[in-house]
Amino acid sequence: MRLSLARNRLLAAVAVSMVLAAAGAAAEDDHVSKEAWHLFVADHTNPVVRAFDFETGKELGRYDVKGAAALTASASGQTVFATQSDHDIVHILKTGINLSDHGDHRDLKVSDVGLLPVTFEGKRPFHVVPHDDHAILFYDRGGKADIIDEAALLEGKAEVRTVDTTKPHHGVAVTMGRHVLVSVPNTETETRPDELPPRVGLRVIDEKGEQVGDMATCTDLHGEATSARLVAFGCKEGVLIARPGGTDGPKLEMLAYPADLPKASTGTLLGGKAMQFFLGNYGEDKVVLIDPDSDEHFKLIELPTRRVDFQLDPANPRNAYILTEDGDLHVLDVINGKIVRKTRVTEPYSKDGHWRDPRPRLAVADGDIAITDPRHSLVRVFDADTLAEVRTIAVEGQPFSIVAVGGSGASH
Repeated sequence: MRLSLARNRLLAAVAVSMVLAAAGAAAEDDHVSKEAWHLFVADHTNPVVRAFDFETGKELGRYDVKGAAALTASASGQTVFATQSDHDIVHILKTGINLSDHGDHRDLKVSDVGLLPVTFEGKRPFHVVPHDDHAILFYDRGGKADIIDEAALLEGKAEVRTVDTTKPHHGVAVTMGRHVLVSVPNTETETRPDELPPRVGLRVIDEKGEQVGDMATCTDLHGEATSARLVAFGCKEGVLIARPGGTDGPKLEMLAYPADLPKASTGTLLGGKAMQFFLGNYGEDKVVLIDPDSDEHFKLIELPTRRVDFQLDPANPRNAYILTEDGDLHVLDVINGKIVRKTRVTEPYSKDGHWRDPRPRLAVADGDIAITDPRHSLVRVFDADTLAEVRTIAVEGQPFSIVAVGGSGASH
């Protein structure tokens, strides 16, 4: 009797396992691998932003805004901020790309691109810092920064927490847990009405808007980036690193430039995603790799001519791409700190002239590098491995600011 009962239980268990296996197989069949990338391009002069299917080059939408826009993709890639500093407004675009994590895989949902019905207005919006599920918008002449919830944006609503920035200045704000890192302007020196005061440091504020600890000196603070759990800021003295510090707030540490480096400073920073490091400019014709946890924090790389733009490759974390004014695209191996290959990708675009003159900009997508060429109304696409030009996308006007969002995932 007991043997019969045990046998029945074993058969039942086998049957259940077969049903679960079949269900698992059906679930696997339901997971169709898919990849999609959308490209967003703003014109240098005209108030328009265009969206393209990156693979086909098909225009997905043309969106009229108020002025020439600088584009910034959110951390999730679901939205793009179109910042029009000269017109005191920021428009938000829905990218149509939604990647959601499910542990062993990601799901990809592709929908229509569109202009969301939410705008942000204030005096000279400039830096947009994407972070987790929100973005921080800094108003240079508004004396404030807005922390904007992305989920609300996608529902057509504005959910904002505003941070006081002491007084108008060309600065930045970055969240770190429950705290916010905010640049500090010089409040003692008077400036003319058409000028903004210089930056002298960085302060940490808590959820109540109160300062935690002392201000960290960071003269001429400019440029920020996040890598792993660290945030870096460019300063005249060196690179200021913010580390999570628990209930007492982030800990700030200055990495001073070594005495053997040439006289210069970092004002633009990029942060590694898969590896913890930062890449910054160092003057106009050099870049510097920054490792906050190494004995030697800085590694200098000299360029043949002045840098026009640079980007990290999120899918191949070893690669950084640097475009110089002679029209050459350089591939930097960030592990050994050396330029490993280069090729000519555009005509020369001199850095002389106005800083806002139309010059190429880079975006990285799907193993390719997209480069705007405003002189020829093109986006040129190059294979990241071979550096061969694989196609072009015609864009009316002067294509300038560019971002790419997308990836691969399971589609149900």
